[in-house]
Amino acid sequence: MWLEILLTSVLGFAIYWFISRDKEETLPLEDGWWGPGTRPTGREDESIHPFKVETSDEEIHDLHQRIDKFRFTPPLEDSCFHYGFNSNYLKKVISYWRNEFNWKKQVEILNRYPHFKTKIEGLDIHFIHVKPPQLPAGRTPKPLLMVHGWPGSFYEFYKIIPLLTDPKNHGLSDEHVFEVICPSIPGYGFSEASSKKGFNSVATARIFYKLMLRLGFQEFYIQGGDWGALICTNMAQLVPSHVKGLHLNMALVLSNFSTLTLLLGRRFGRFLGYTERDVELLYPVKEKVFYSLMRESGYMHIQCTKPDTVGSALNDSPVGLAAYILEKFSTWTNTEFRYLEDGGLERKFSLDDLLTNVMLYWTTATIVSSQRFYKENLGQGWMTQKHERMKVYVPTGFSAFPSELMHTPEKWVRFKYPKLISYSYMARGGHFASCSPRTSASSCQCWSSSDHPTPPPASLHKCPPGFSLGRYPFSEE
Repeated sequence: MWLEILLTSVLGFAIYWFISRDKEETLPLEDGWWGPGTRPTGREDESIHPFKVETSDEEIHDLHQRIDKFRFTPPLEDSCFHYGFNSNYLKKVISYWRNEFNWKKQVEILNRYPHFKTKIEGLDIHFIHVKPPQLPAGRTPKPLLMVHGWPGSFYEFYKIIPLLTDPKNHGLSDEHVFEVICPSIPGYGFSEASSKKGFNSVATARIFYKLMLRLGFQEFYIQGGDWGALICTNMAQLVPSHVKGLHLNMALVLSNFSTLTLLLGRRFGRFLGYTERDVELLYPVKEKVFYSLMRESGYMHIQCTKPDTVGSALNDSPVGLAAYILEKFSTWTNTEFRYLEDGGLERKFSLDDLLTNVMLYWTTATIVSSQRFYKENLGQGWMTQKHERMKVYVPTGFSAFPSELMHTPEKWVRFKYPKLISYSYMARGGHFASCSPRTSASSCQCWSSSDHPTPPPASLHKCPPGFSLGRYPFSEE
């Protein structure tokens, strides 16, 4: 009898292992057409055209007229940023916007990097493409695609790009030099919005993969935060053989596993793989996870359900748009900033940089289409799409910034990304990580070459044997 029980147990375990083992699945690549009307029968124009950001006196005059008609609502006493953007500080922002902000000068700054457009799946895709000004003899740059999120833009990367493309002239090692491509997500800024329902992160990932192929890159590295993290994850799921490395500063990895360990982690964290830093960033869970997510996710519920309604108001009022966007740059940089009258905005950013990002939404009238991305990706509920249940099998690095909306422990990241070879606790920073260029570009992270099929555990300070220690997220041996 005992032999039968033993054999049955072994058989049962073997069946369970076979069913539950990691399968290196890939998403089907498929194809799409997101332009207006029906897809043309002819071959799509694959040419790439230079693009230049432009403005006009009429555009600026219209903006000023709308700002002048702003209707002020006094804030509650001592409310700081607890009720949203404090309207007393908002008056200062719009006064600067109206009287001192020089949009024409900012347009010149935007045009410092080469801009291009190309048609993919019926949409005009905008991107900047920055090549290294000089390379050490016999070296080639590493192609790096960097993808923004909401309510950001390609402009987030402007200050980190020189550290990646020209590190030596910025006091960094030139062991790793990158060629940087920063596209605008379709429906954001200068990338055309979809005319059809269903345009989600997977469709975006496929378009950006086609963009890299069109630029001549068969293999490349990718980096993303916010929606960019999901888009880059989907690229790794679609074409893992083309993605040499993936780096993220945000990961959407909530699952039954992470929820269970979150509930038990305060008492059994060490046994569940949590570090002391994880416990510090996650607990008390009621305040640092539950209350925090409830407090900061109201916008998401709106944009996941009826984005066009609030979008119509924001698209008509530059002041309303600025308040809506800049409030995120306050509390998503540091939740404690909600206790400040000015939201701490100018502690981390300049008004010129903040308003330039707002102008990229205002002048292109893309706030509505950018918000629709939430409905297309999350409007059907959580864990309803195949990619959400799939793991990612490319070498992955992750940077955990202490003021991110929700901390993601290494254990959670590794569950979704089994080939995680670098996990770094960053000393400072929040959701808009690339806006702190020195913190981002000089982070010490380990990177494996494709010769390491099974990477060793990620290390914070020291790379395992056979790995290189670099100043950038992607340092190939």
